[in-house]
Amino acid sequence: MTILTETYTLSNGVEIPKLGLGTWFIDDDNAADAVTAAIEIGYRNIDTAQAYGNERGVGEGFRDSGIAREDLFVSTKLAAEIKAYDRATAAIDTSLATLGLDHVDLMLIHSPQPWNDFRGGDYAEGNREAWRALENAYQAGKLRSIGVSNFEQHDLDNILANCTTTPHVNQLLVHAGNTPTELIAYCQDNGILVEAYSPIAHGEILNNPDVAAMADRYGVSVPQLCIRYTLQLGTVSLPKTANPDHMRSNAQLDFDITDDDMDILRNLRARDYGEHSVFPVYSGK
Repeated sequence: MTILTETYTLSNGVEIPKLGLGTWFIDDDNAADAVTAAIEIGYRNIDTAQAYGNERGVGEGFRDSGIAREDLFVSTKLAAEIKAYDRATAAIDTSLATLGLDHVDLMLIHSPQPWNDFRGGDYAEGNREAWRALENAYQAGKLRSIGVSNFEQHDLDNILANCTTTPHVNQLLVHAGNTPTELIAYCQDNGILVEAYSPIAHGEILNNPDVAAMADRYGVSVPQLCIRYTLQLGTVSLPKTANPDHMRSNAQLDFDITDDDMDILRNLRARDYGEHSVFPVYSGK
């Protein structure tokens, strides 16, 4: 058994592979090749989003892979700007059509606020409406599981107080240097699995000498250490890459980080994302 065959079980009994492939910043024209390569290597968990603009290519990659649909775990996300039931319902169907699938395994609300007002105004009612659309698509069998992304505790409380289906997942920015320990614990206490996006801090963690020194002690690369860290937190890890060599390396995780080193990484503060700080999720707002 390798990490690519290990799974978590969501609160509704659906199994999700512990390691997946993130596809943010992979162009639609290149997405099919990236997904096909990942599946050939052994990845079965592929994460995309309406906002990534590559659902068509991702879906093409699935079909080109020759792997049975039931052996793949496909995630996408409702655009952050959609905060109305009718628009959300239509967007769910559009994603299915663009991907060329009759169902997806997980669909998330991408953010509790539109990107141009990230961590800004109150969109509680809009999130309830978007969630209702996801719940109905879930009940209809279009979505095998549903969840949220970038939701803080008060955003989750809004859903939990009004939902008929508790979110199965909350996808968050989690990496050595940015570990929202209390929020992860809150999710786990409520049966919500956390997925870690940007587990390598969008590449910036490669420049951290302390993390590099720790990786050297384990005889692994910095990405391998960082991905292993998020897995040992109990999260799904979603490193993004279109490079097959990196896909292979990212899955070579046959080592364990000691409790003491986990504490060091958990308490590390490293949130300088360089040029990527222009993106809302890295802006520190």
